[in-house]
Amino acid sequence: MTKISGHCLCGAVKYSTDAEPAMIAVCHCTDCQRQSGSPFSVNVLVPVEEIEISGAPLKQFVINGDSGMKVTRRFCSDCGSPLTTQLEAFNNLAAIKAGTLDDSTWVKPTIQIWCDSAQSWAHVDADIDRAAANPL
Repeated sequence: MTKISGHCLCGAVKYSTDAEPAMIAVCHCTDCQRQSGSPFSVNVLVPVEEIEISGAPLKQFVINGDSGMKVTRRFCSDCGSPLTTQLEAFNNLAAIKAGTLDDSTWVKPTIQIWCDSAQSWAHVDADIDRAAANPL
């Protein structure tokens, strides 16, 4: 696979990684719905330490997820674009928001998670595996 790279809406923050994705997931949790302003978020999960971020400083919003472990949402301090979500419960993987990738044509989700909170009017390919909540 080639390098994964992307940036925020205004271009003030750029990121890249050579890591192979551990998972590509559609997340239907209500937090992803609120952060994205849409019925789900498409995420490319890679190890947190493998992502190089440059440019403007990121802001972050930290909460405890249903697991009791930290969920750290990082976004551009200028335009507010969500870029990554760091997930302690996923063995410290970071979910790169697929909509911020320079090239997302290769992204093919293999699982849908938090399907118990999926919007009934938003449908994703029925052939993709489904998990009611966190699959790990």
